[in-house]
Amino acid sequence: MTDGHGDDLHRYAGIRANFSSNVYAHFDHSGLFACLARRLESVGSYPEPAPHSAERAVAAALGLQPGEVLVTSGATEAIYLTALTFRRSRSAVVTPTFSEYADACRIHEHRLVCIDSLARIPRDAQTVWLCNPNNPTGTVCDKAAVLQAVRAHADTLFVIDASYAPFTRRPVVTPAEAASQPNVLMLHSMTKAFAVPGLRLGYVTGSRPLIDRLRSRRMPWAVNSMAQHACEYLLAHKADYTLPVDTLLQERERVSRTLAASGMVETMPSDTHILLCRLKDGSAHRLKEHLARHDGILIRDASNFAGLDGHYFRIAVQTPAENDLLTAALLSCLAAGSHKHPQRT
Repeated sequence: MTDGHGDDLHRYAGIRANFSSNVYAHFDHSGLFACLARRLESVGSYPEPAPHSAERAVAAALGLQPGEVLVTSGATEAIYLTALTFRRSRSAVVTPTFSEYADACRIHEHRLVCIDSLARIPRDAQTVWLCNPNNPTGTVCDKAAVLQAVRAHADTLFVIDASYAPFTRRPVVTPAEAASQPNVLMLHSMTKAFAVPGLRLGYVTGSRPLIDRLRSRRMPWAVNSMAQHACEYLLAHKADYTLPVDTLLQERERVSRTLAASGMVETMPSDTHILLCRLKDGSAHRLKEHLARHDGILIRDASNFAGLDGHYFRIAVQTPAENDLLTAALLSCLAAGSHKHPQRT
């Protein structure tokens, strides 16, 4: 695992607005907390060795068969489990993207190549890793192009991380479509959809033969009792967790225009609430540290994404009021040149 992921909130005190993770932080979790409080006695016994009850709940919500779903300890477990199951593959990762795909591949002895689009899949690739919508760019690959690539490379496994699908209006491959293909595994994050990163809760969808291969490699009791209870609760209360997608997209555009108008920041196109930015001068790391220490605002230094350099940072927009705090503090920092000089202690 690469150090420096978003939401390294534990490193800072006094953060009042967090833009560093791609989680929408404004759901009311009181019902979930009450549900988990009623289940506290479950920590005194083992959970289901395999989370079949949660998998049935996910399958019912998606219109799939339980055998087409594998519930995991976050999408990250799904990434590493997939890399383990298909270890020593010739893997192509579409970059710039989340570092865990490459990290998991290296740990499990894949022969790794980075590509910049699906049009550049090597002929000998056995596995392709695609984050769609993508992190850190927020962009979405054309759905028809994805399905065309899947069909054109029938002997290649496509691992499609759809963790950010709830944050876009662009068409994306659905779990049912993934399960209908013999060479697609789709990764999903309840962390992102329901804003519960501390629970570590995700799942994989795909054809039964592929899911069975993953299931044969996973350790028992991988998903803890509280996470399993939360999975069933959240799916039963989806109406309480409706993301304000249109508002988030509008806010991303507004923030993008404000930052770009300064002349000091270049903003990249996005199809989600994620906004990748590039400083025309100075250090994204210094900008992040200044905002965190002086303004209580946390952004993501994106310099450790493959293909990006020390000028890049990423934000995930929140409420209009919080976004105003961000732009005001960020532009003030840039105007003062604080992002060009080491922090003084």
